[in-house]
Amino acid sequence: MFKMPGRSHKGVLPPLTAYENDLAGQLALHVEMLAETIGERNIVRYSALQKAAAYITDMFVKLGYTPREESYIAEGRQVENIEAQLQGTSEPEEIVIIGAHYDSVSGSPGADDNASGVAALLELARFFSDAEPPGRTLRFVAFVNEEPPFFYWSKLMGSRVYAAGARKRRERIAAMISLETIGYYADTAGSQSYPPPLGLFYPHAGNFIAFVSNLGSRSLLHRCIGTFRETTRFPSEGLAAPAIIPGVGWSDQCSFWREGYPAIMLTDTALYRYPHYHRPTDMPDNLDYNRMARVVAGMRQVVEGLLK
Repeated sequence: MFKMPGRSHKGVLPPLTAYENDLAGQLALHVEMLAETIGERNIVRYSALQKAAAYITDMFVKLGYTPREESYIAEGRQVENIEAQLQGTSEPEEIVIIGAHYDSVSGSPGADDNASGVAALLELARFFSDAEPPGRTLRFVAFVNEEPPFFYWSKLMGSRVYAAGARKRRERIAAMISLETIGYYADTAGSQSYPPPLGLFYPHAGNFIAFVSNLGSRSLLHRCIGTFRETTRFPSEGLAAPAIIPGVGWSDQCSFWREGYPAIMLTDTALYRYPHYHRPTDMPDNLDYNRMARVVAGMRQVVEGLLK
């Protein structure tokens, strides 16, 4: 187990920039659409799942992308991962993937889990659609079927289908970042918990964003959190640990580890902090869009660094 070295920002956060203020509003709109207007979305609530997919596809189109749907059958239903790509200029064969799952667990509207990650995905796609063409190929992928009954082990998990397909095509994925529950923060002492023995090494106020990887991806983790800390005034913690530690492998990055690709997760740690995790009360009003905006603005810098 490795705790990432380096200095995380501490103290009072500066005011949001004009860009971050606008970003906070856009993030809130996406979360409200997915978690409130559409609501619970999964294989059981199939109509809502399809509405969420359509919303994401329409947003990619409005941003100037030509989205590709990777469709397959799960429990007798057609489902799809949704990909938007910017072709690299100098190293197009090298691929950087930013991903987030758009389904929610049964019984929950999924504002933090994971409309927050999808909102960040869409706003990063917005920024890079207007930026200079990347050196490496950049893909934004919205994954279906992350939640039970597909979670972690199933070959019908959307990210597992996607990663297996990439390996079969011999694609060179240089980095994958899973955006997983990034919207909830609390400054109160004792608001953050951990599986043993992590509580001995990490803070007990849930006001930070966490960068998490398995041991094989620790170089990518070190690079990403290093860039984040250099460019962004926001508390951050990093952990590279075996996937058997509860929470480390609990999202789409695990599918890429299975195929030998370097991948990390960005998370507010969800079940170790958020009182509404996987509950009917996981609603948009519980999220902190100002802090979420600062995190997403910082991830913009991280992605830019990976594309060079």
